[in-house]
Amino acid sequence: MALKFRSTSVYLKPDVKFKDMLATKFINCLMHDGKKSVAEAVFYDALDLLAKKIEGVAPIDVFRQAVNNVRPKIEVRSKRVGGATYQVPMEVAANRATSLAIRWILQAARAKKGRAMCRRLSDELADAYNRQGAAYTMRENVHKMAEANKAFAHFAW
Repeated sequence: MALKFRSTSVYLKPDVKFKDMLATKFINCLMHDGKKSVAEAVFYDALDLLAKKIEGVAPIDVFRQAVNNVRPKIEVRSKRVGGATYQVPMEVAANRATSLAIRWILQAARAKKGRAMCRRLSDELADAYNRQGAAYTMRENVHKMAEANKAFAHFAW
């Protein structure tokens, strides 16, 4: 019989510099091909650049606020009822909301070409902190979609 699945969040340790679990999760999502030291260097360089852009606030607090600003509260999920598929708005669980926010920030940063990843990431985090940018737009689009389909909310069970 196969072993029971254990989430990797059980094994997560806080990051080295800030002792923050969210930063560890972000670094792990940023990482490519198992090169964690490269991902850490990119992340910490991005936070150093962020400290120069937004003065008076600790860069880790700016990072946390940026992720919180991008987290969606509701999303639409497909529900098949009587042969028809409806887009039903549902609340997003906390873990999923954080994962979506991290994914959208990284996706937006990777889409900007022509500069170093630390610069692209710091720009996207600064935009998310100020409630603008591609990742925040993605959140707003998800909320608009849920608002447009609230007539089907009674299918959420």
